[in-house]
Amino acid sequence: MNTYKRHRFPPDIISYAVWFYYRFNLSHRDIEDLLAERGILVTRESIRL
Repeated sequence: MNTYKRHRFPPDIISYAVWFYYRFNLSHRDIEDLLAERGILVTRESIRL
C-alpha cells in the first residue's frame, strides 16, 4: 500500500522530511532549509504534516 499515492514528492523525500520533523523537533522552515541544502526544493506548504 502506497500511503503517499496522491503527493507530488517521492515517498523518500516525504519520509526524510517527516523524520527530520520528529527526530529533531524542527519547524517547517528549518526542514525546508535543510532539504534545500541537499538540493531538494520544497516549500513549507508542501511539507505540512
